[in-house]
Amino acid sequence: MAKKLFTTIYGRNLVGELKNIVQRPYLVVTMEDLWDKFKDEFDDDCIVHFVKTLEYDEIMANVEKLPKFESVIGLGGGQAVDYAKMVAWKSHMPLYQVPTSIATNAVFGHRAGVRFNSIVKYVGYVEPVAVYVDYGVIQSGPKALNRSGVCDVLCYNNSMFDWKYASDQGKCEEKWPYDQEMVDEVNEVFQSVVNGLDDIYELNEKGIRILTEGLRWGGGAFHNNGWNPRPIEGSDHFLFYTLEYMTKKKFIHGQPVCLGIYVGSEMGGNHPDWILDVIHRAGVEIRPEGMGLTWDEVFDAIRYEKEFLPANGYWYTVINDFEVTDEFLQRIKNKVIAKYGEWEN
Repeated sequence: MAKKLFTTIYGRNLVGELKNIVQRPYLVVTMEDLWDKFKDEFDDDCIVHFVKTLEYDEIMANVEKLPKFESVIGLGGGQAVDYAKMVAWKSHMPLYQVPTSIATNAVFGHRAGVRFNSIVKYVGYVEPVAVYVDYGVIQSGPKALNRSGVCDVLCYNNSMFDWKYASDQGKCEEKWPYDQEMVDEVNEVFQSVVNGLDDIYELNEKGIRILTEGLRWGGGAFHNNGWNPRPIEGSDHFLFYTLEYMTKKKFIHGQPVCLGIYVGSEMGGNHPDWILDVIHRAGVEIRPEGMGLTWDEVFDAIRYEKEFLPANGYWYTVINDFEVTDEFLQRIKNKVIAKYGEWEN
């Protein structure tokens, strides 16, 4: 596979340099709660647009109303950088991305994860001039949020399994045949993050770089592998998509995905106890209460996945064949509580 990855710059005090390099007038796409922290790094007359939605039609309507600009700066987490992609794609303007967290691989993806009536679809195409990863910015953010970024690499535990499983069942898509060479490459990236877990937990410079490089690889892999999602996503993300659709709630990406990693691993007998321990060591909260959910809501989503996924065109995984029983759901709950403890308000 050709490893064409986004140009990525690591360093400190990077945000303040953007006004010296971007085309003017420039647009900053960010979240309202972030702006007070960063506004002094930009010119007083810059154009600022706060992200309020990820619904595709609403984004496109908002872009039409923006003042004239010559470049786009995406500043924030997954929602801000995905929204910035859509603005740059629609306007054909150069894009500069500054993730304020490493909670997802969104900043490294060519497409944006937007919603069509609350259903996630990846659309558009844009390559940023550069992605600026500022150690100081990442380290000043919520540690739990940044640690949760391991989800977009630990999910390879499931993607590798699900791809092989689908192939063995004769249910793998003709355009995405199982590729052991690719799986070996996926596993190498996966192991790099597992091996770097202590530094990632500490969020020191080494850990930030290890996790970011894993996310960078995964973001590029979708395009580099001919728009094949098989190597990087499967039953892990599908619980997240189902939960979001059913509850209409917004989540810290890594929490429902990591729960999905564990649940999908239990379904396939794919080292579930080991991966649950890895997720716990990484410091990612997966108890429903930590996501504003109840166990009953999670159980409902696990039951509904089997119907929701094929109805919306998602690829074949262990979920398609697994029979969810009350005993299975109780085992999930018991093991999560045994590892994390009972939730305390």
